Amino acid sequence: MISPGKGFSRVTVHRFTDGDLINQKDAVAVEEPLEIRLEYTVAGVLQRLPISITMRTPGEDFELAIGFLYAEGIIKNREDIVEISYCQGEELQKYNVVLVKLADGVGFDPKVLARNFYTTSSCGVCGKASLEAIDLKGCDPVSDVDLGVSSNVLRGMPNTLREKQGLFERTGGIHAAGLFNTSGECLLVQEDVGRHNAVDKLVGQAFLKSMVPLERHILTVSGRTSFEIMQKALVARLSIVAAVGAPSSLAIDLAEKFGMTLLGFTSRNGFNVYTGAERVRG
Repeated sequence: MISPGKGFSRVTVHRFTDGDLINQKDAVAVEEPLEIRLEYTVAGVLQRLPISITMRTPGEDFELAIGFLYAEGIIKNREDIVEISYCQGEELQKYNVVLVKLADGVGFDPKVLARNFYTTSSCGVCGKASLEAIDLKGCDPVSDVDLGVSSNVLRGMPNTLREKQGLFERTGGIHAAGLFNTSGECLLVQEDVGRHNAVDKLVGQAFLKSMVPLERHILTVSGRTSFEIMQKALVARLSIVAAVGAPSSLAIDLAEKFGMTLLGFTSRNGFNVYTGAERVRG
């Protein structure tokens, strides 16, 4: 399901080079708001509820919405969704509002949306409360302790991901998330100005392909690893997360608590293993 709109636009810039300012065209990543709405039935009464607004790069909006809903525990399988569409009646926000219709009987509690979704790193919620919130969602530690991946395979993943980043090639200002198997084959790639959005798009794409849960797969991200990315990986049952950048302290705490393998500064030259070193093979 590919949504309308492209992820970059052309702008005129003044580039200083060789002592002169020269006018030239440049490609920049597009950033626009996306509102996610739910339609569901309570006691025979149809309800519509806006649940989230995120700043994203247009494209794969349906996947983004589904990945977000899956990460928050609102949907659990493909049959929970009746339809995904844009709210076309609102011309000013055309293609910036996605409506997800839930099937009858889906156990959705609107009160869950009252809590903080941890969408920023300055939300003011302490790490202990954040980890307890995941416990309350019913997430168990990952259990595939026999999973092992070659260090050579892990070191090659960032380069493979980079080769598939079409928007980054054009703009230089976009994040990516890639889904790999244990042989190092890249199965899915998504890009977005928001690193957490890229992961939502990736998980949403896998969800719509009936691939979840993603046990025995590896998530590779182009930037740093935050608590939110690790939370989304855990819900999708991804036990190994490899990042090009550094992890946050809370990301490490989450990985440790739930038995996940977390790599940072992953490159051809090596990587740091912060948790779960038993899954890394020499």
